[in-house]
Order: sequence, then structure tokens, then C-alpha cells
Amino acid sequence: MKTIELQTYKKEAFVNITRSVREEVLRSGLREGIVLVHSPHTTAGVTITENADPDVCADMIHALDAMVPQISYRHAEGNSPAHLKTIIVGNNVSVPVKDGELCLGIWQGIYFCEFDGPRNRQYTITTSSK
Repeated sequence: MKTIELQTYKKEAFVNITRSVREEVLRSGLREGIVLVHSPHTTAGVTITENADPDVCADMIHALDAMVPQISYRHAEGNSPAHLKTIIVGNNVSVPVKDGELCLGIWQGIYFCEFDGPRNRQYTITTSSK
């Protein structure tokens, strides 16, 4: 398992982490199996989405904002919307690996999803063979 440090610079952002996941698969020597990418945070998640058009990530943030309104929440820190968005998106993704390559679709990328930034964050990459 490898832990990656990440600094986010916006309150909400999707950060493409596909390259670091590919590099860890290569470093690990995994030829066939699975890679798990996990966020240990309650206000930041991980997802797979389109990797070709940056407007898709902006649209996802906009849609999540619409789904999770700014209402009167009880949580004292004031970041309940970030917690809810993380529940919707999820904290991890798993991707099959074949012949040492991530089995992602041509338009797919792996994204770290910040909902309560800017912050110092981490995510872990774990590889496992069959």
C-alpha cells in the first residue's frame, strides 16, 4: 500500500490522480489483479469519471451542489454538505489490472474529489494480485 499526499487549492475540486495510480501499478509489478484507491477522509472522496472534457468535473460539482443544498445543519463545523457529497460519491474505487495496465475505458480517469478544501489530503493505493 502506498500513501500519496495531496494539497487541494479550492473548496471543491476534482483532481485527476490517474497518473499516480498507474505509476503505483507499474512500481508494484502487478500484472493481473486489482488496484484499490481509497480516501481516508469524511469530506473528500474518490470516483471514476470522464477524463477528456474538464467541463464534466465542473458539471459534477454543480450537480452535487444542487443535490445537497445549503440548509440549516446541526453539525457545528458547518461542513455537513461536504460530508453528504462524500457519501454520494464514495470513498474508494477499485479498478481491474490486466497486463500491467489499468482497465479503464478510453474516456475514464480516476479523481480525488475535494468537498471541504483547501486542505492537505491523502489517498492510498493498494494493489492485489489474483
